[in-house]
Amino acid sequence: MKRKIFTALFTMLGAGVFAQSITGKDLQEIQSSFKKDAPTRAIQNILTNDKNIRDNALNREMQGKVDHYFKYRVDVKGITNQLSSGRCWMFTSMNVLRPGIMKKYNLNAFDFSHNFTYFWDIFEKSNLFLENIIATSKKDIMDREVCEYFKAPVNDGGVWNLYYNVAQKYGVVPQEVMPETAHSNNTSQMTALVNEKLRAGGYSLREMAAAGKSNKELQNAKKEILKEVYRILALCLGEPPHEFTWRFKDKDGNIKELANYTPKQFYNEITPADYSPENYIMIMNDPTREYYKVYEIQNYRNSQEGINWIYLNLPNDVIKKAALASIKNNEAMYASCDVGKQFQRETGILDPEMYDYESLLGVKLKMDKKARILTRQSGSSHAMTLIGCDTDEQDQPLKWEFENSWGSNNGHNGYLTFTDKWFDEYMFRIVIHQKYLDEKSKASLKTKPIQLPVWDYMY
Repeated sequence: MKRKIFTALFTMLGAGVFAQSITGKDLQEIQSSFKKDAPTRAIQNILTNDKNIRDNALNREMQGKVDHYFKYRVDVKGITNQLSSGRCWMFTSMNVLRPGIMKKYNLNAFDFSHNFTYFWDIFEKSNLFLENIIATSKKDIMDREVCEYFKAPVNDGGVWNLYYNVAQKYGVVPQEVMPETAHSNNTSQMTALVNEKLRAGGYSLREMAAAGKSNKELQNAKKEILKEVYRILALCLGEPPHEFTWRFKDKDGNIKELANYTPKQFYNEITPADYSPENYIMIMNDPTREYYKVYEIQNYRNSQEGINWIYLNLPNDVIKKAALASIKNNEAMYASCDVGKQFQRETGILDPEMYDYESLLGVKLKMDKKARILTRQSGSSHAMTLIGCDTDEQDQPLKWEFENSWGSNNGHNGYLTFTDKWFDEYMFRIVIHQKYLDEKSKASLKTKPIQLPVWDYMY
């Protein structure tokens, strides 16, 4: 036993690791560093009696400094509400297309059935999970990739390519054709049950594979699991229509009808001809990796045959120029960011100096964007539609605007305004037509994607 302890100690010392517990002397030094002067007592009195640290850190100097007026703004109308679901990526992907649909049919308002798309997204994710389990069935169940799959077989989250995958395969329908249900608006209970079914099914598939069952037997067993997943979805969300008739009233009061349409037919009719990954690409600011390189996260998709999450990594100044060009051309963009950082919900304004936690607490908290990403302190948490930009006399961006999907009672009538400084720190990715990119960026798109694992920190 002594020899084992000595060997472990020697290994630690050889690796330059000197582990040390907190001693009485250490504790005395740490405790004595807390000087209870009058300002410290005042802050302690405030914070011990008020649970909201955020409100007490609100930077008074920021109040009234940022307005909601924009020199350039895409022509959008109406605010959607994803309610208690993680479908922001889906709402945002569809919100980008809504203005064109309203113009096409001469409508005052329009929305998609997110319930229809959500049904097929979860169903396809279920199949992909089971296929991944079959593909990795010879690996140990504690293998990192296998653990990643079982950790969350399906969830509401996603990025733009997931919308493209499922809409291309199943089409889309207007909201009235397949309205929301209690479980599309509040998804946690249903997805928990689907995941329980999938984990049990995935485990049984691994047991079958270990027993030497053929691929045909595994596929037949997978199909039986998917039947039960379909049943859960159909009971909670309703069954998606194969065909529909949509009646609507246009701006002029005319009642019109699209009769006997399939969801695929409607998708093809309302989607721009050049709407594809060959033209619309994701650009991202990820300072942890080399710029002007294309990256692909393996298995980040929702259908077996669908495209993975692929992005071109670019500096922020290049992204801003492209985004401003798109807005000037009246084209909204899918965008995602770390919305929870430095966000004043009441005014709908985001700025890196909105909350001064350092002055309130008397501690240093700041990290640069690269450090925040690598330490998991920051990452993209929410997708919204990028629709506006305000610029100075030299046409340089001052602030930007999001169309959100949290209803009109959140933020500034449903919209969020963020400063250009906030863009630098907390904006992550945009889906944009490549015609707005500079030549260097376009040339980078032709390079072979660098593969990233399923457990990558950008997942």
